Amino acid sequence: MSYKVFARKWRPQIFEEVIGQEHITETLKNALLSDRLAHAYLFSGTRGVGKTSVARIFAKALNCRDRQEGNPCNKCNACIEITDGSSVDVQEIDGASNRGIDEIRNLRENIRYLPSSGSYRIYIIDEVHMLTLPAFNALLKTLEEPPEHVKFIFATTEAHKVPVTILSRCQRFDFKRIPIKKIEEQIKKIVQKEGITISDASIAIISKEAEGSMRDAESLLDQVVSFAGENVKDEQIMEVLGIIDRALIYKTSQAIIDGNIKLCLDIIDEIYNYGYEIKEFYKEIMVQFRNLIVSHISHNASQAMDLPDNELQETKRQAKEAGLERLLQSLNFLINREVDLRYTTNPRIALEAILLKLAGLKEYISFDELISKIEEIEKRLNKSSRIEYDKKPETMLIKEEYPAKKSIPDDGKKWSEFLRFLTTKNKAMANVLKKWKSYTLTSDSLELPYAEESFTRSYFDDSEHFDQLIAYARDFFQPDFKILFTKQNEPKKDEKKSAKEDRLPSTVNDILDIFEGSIIKES
Repeated sequence: MSYKVFARKWRPQIFEEVIGQEHITETLKNALLSDRLAHAYLFSGTRGVGKTSVARIFAKALNCRDRQEGNPCNKCNACIEITDGSSVDVQEIDGASNRGIDEIRNLRENIRYLPSSGSYRIYIIDEVHMLTLPAFNALLKTLEEPPEHVKFIFATTEAHKVPVTILSRCQRFDFKRIPIKKIEEQIKKIVQKEGITISDASIAIISKEAEGSMRDAESLLDQVVSFAGENVKDEQIMEVLGIIDRALIYKTSQAIIDGNIKLCLDIIDEIYNYGYEIKEFYKEIMVQFRNLIVSHISHNASQAMDLPDNELQETKRQAKEAGLERLLQSLNFLINREVDLRYTTNPRIALEAILLKLAGLKEYISFDELISKIEEIEKRLNKSSRIEYDKKPETMLIKEEYPAKKSIPDDGKKWSEFLRFLTTKNKAMANVLKKWKSYTLTSDSLELPYAEESFTRSYFDDSEHFDQLIAYARDFFQPDFKILFTKQNEPKKDEKKSAKEDRLPSTVNDILDIFEGSIIKES
């Protein structure tokens, strides 16, 4: 008996054996049980996800004389002939090689004949998008009003290339990529039945490399077993399939996160000498940083990344270590530089330059880190000068831990110089301080009695304004400069304002003070 590859040997024969397409198989079973059958179906999806297999199972179920809960019995003559490909009533047509109008005309002639043994004549056209436009046009009328004994099942990997006039006449079913975990379960089942010894890590590699295609996974397993025999070792997987070692991908991302430039160069040398495709390696690095970002922000990261269990924990650890902003910065850099690698004549040099620059990003401070450092500096400054507010006597004191210095009274010049300096830093604050007609300024301290006006009196009650004044004073005078506000008895109204000012509301006077304005003419 001739050898049969795993992809054919383990092709599903009933709906329950189809992996990862339950939303489709259940619908078709219910349609069979309720006898709600359309005349045309379109199966779309990527390669190896079960389109043709489901079409054959459905065709068998349509013509089976002993259906069991919607499934074909696989024992009657109709089922056996369809499984063997020898049925007269079920014809599989390759749309890529039978794509012209002549082939479709022949099909239209043949559909007039009744089925020989089954209930329906069924036409399965694979890669139907390859038909020419005249061929599609020739099929339209037949597809819209076919004989009752005819069913069409179309399969395609590119449904967008099928004319909308055809799509509108079919029931469409979209096949999904098969999750890695389900592929792993099926591969484990196969190796157990076939007596093959292989580690879970190797099965995970094969499942991931299949990219959601069960047929590809079974073909890769077949290739590995052909090379290594029934006892497959982990290193043989990489050797026979030419797959980039996942450990090397994690090693690269860790080197980038750590800023280890030397290790990045060593990794590039390793993949070059081993013969890995550099552009494929670059694609894997981009996917790795995408997974790190997803792991950092997603609550259901395992499903979003579709990674085997042995890689999830390491992905989460690296993501946490790097931080979201660093990961976003790195992925954006990789995306922007991809075009450089694509068109270069020396991919190795381009890759070295990209990874070295990427690893060097660790030396730059991110925006979040900068804000964090500023906040830390503010905390340290607040510890060195603790502000205490005593609302009852309405005073603000600064307790300092500096040694006392001898105070020398100011002759007025220093105060004027300080106000000019303050005008260059904060003009509004300088205008407020100009309202203080009395002050006590020494070489290491400034005592200010509260001004009379309501606005200037409350201006420095705001801790932010008060902190700014301290910073400006220490910048101008000395690092341990102290400021003290004291309350004085309120002067009488006629003593603090001129006759002209007394006629204006206090808020107007405040505005004039801040903006150094004056009233040119009163109405």
